[in-house]
Order: sequence, then C-alpha cells, then structure tokens
Amino acid sequence: MSTYKIIGIVLIVLSLGLGYLGLNKISDNSASIEVLDLKVDMSNSAGKEQGYIYVGLAVVLLGGGLYVLKKEK
Repeated sequence: MSTYKIIGIVLIVLSLGLGYLGLNKISDNSASIEVLDLKVDMSNSAGKEQGYIYVGLAVVLLGGGLYVLKKEK
C-alpha cells in the first residue's frame, strides 16, 4: 500500500466522522415548538453555525481524500 492511498483513506474516514459530528450538532441545536397555532423557535444559532462549519470541512476533506486517491495513478 502506498503512502498516498493511506493518506487518502485517512482523509475520507476523518471527513465521515466530522460530517457525522456536524450533522448531530446541527440537529441538537435546532428546536421549535407549536403551541396553539403559534410556532416558537428555540434554536442556538451559534451551535448551528459551528455544525455547518464542520459539515463544510467534511466536504473539503472528502474531496481532498478522493483527489489524493485518484492522483496516485
């Protein structure tokens, strides 16, 4: 196994973990309640932004990992 292949696989695995963490952070910081036709939004925007940053980094890592795996040839 070459070094490029190992680095590519590690980047892809890290991207999957970071994406999972980001999606969980987004869902944990989103909440809304409906009371008598009144929708109350109780979400933490700072936590959601951090989750979106994690998901964005995961996409970049996934792209980098796929690029490294294809570049090997």
